[in-house]
Amino acid sequence: MILTADNYYSQEADKEFMSVSQFKDFSGTYGKLPCEFTAMEKLERRWEEPKSTALMVGSYVDSYFEGTLDKFKLENPDLFKRDGALKADYVGAERVIERIERDPYFMKFMSGEKQVIMTGELFGTKWKIKIDSYLEDIAIVDLKVMASITELKWVRDIGYLDFVRYWGYDIQGAIYQEIVRQNTGKKLPFYIAGATKPTTTQREPDIRIIHVTDNYLAEALNMVEMNMPRILRVKSGETEPDRCELCDCCRKARVLSAPISITDLTAGI
Repeated sequence: MILTADNYYSQEADKEFMSVSQFKDFSGTYGKLPCEFTAMEKLERRWEEPKSTALMVGSYVDSYFEGTLDKFKLENPDLFKRDGALKADYVGAERVIERIERDPYFMKFMSGEKQVIMTGELFGTKWKIKIDSYLEDIAIVDLKVMASITELKWVRDIGYLDFVRYWGYDIQGAIYQEIVRQNTGKKLPFYIAGATKPTTTQREPDIRIIHVTDNYLAEALNMVEMNMPRILRVKSGETEPDRCELCDCCRKARVLSAPISITDLTAGI
């Protein structure tokens, strides 16, 4: 299958290729609960995650730098109020864009080729990636718009984690770096071009260029390798998917057949 911008997110492409988002559906991250059942339901197009405002704000900024903002607005009329003005969250997205464009260093990282699609083979399956800003022979850059760049998240048995590892962006960097290496023969550094949304307590967007160093990428790649045999068995139908029983998809599909024990209520604590 030859991937294009038109078929990259199609069901056919998702079945033929593994992607970072699909991997995280199956395996989770420190900040995202894994659910194999939901991953398979999404793959079969029987379940779709609702589009949160936070996700849509990020997509708004992404589409601007892709050069597809007009199309994005046309496809998402709920961005606008009845009078045709942008809703407050997307006015905030415009402020993020304006702040980014005022910084020459940030814009240098965003000056690469946009939405570059590459494919490769890794850990027994084909992978697909789509790079936000690809600076050939120089760097791989992914744009992230978030609530906070510096806030740490607490993870049991580990301690405080930065947003990169909490949300599995180190996994993304590791896969992107390896697939680019397979296509070009060059191991390029991975950067996150991070920007925060304005809030009532933090009115000015924060912007940073974050180098996710190779030691973190190597650790993430090892973790992916350890999880892939199980994921491929589930994806191929060889093994039944586990259910987390805590997500919306599991709640919707739940059919009761027996009581649970009171001890089950605290099993995950």
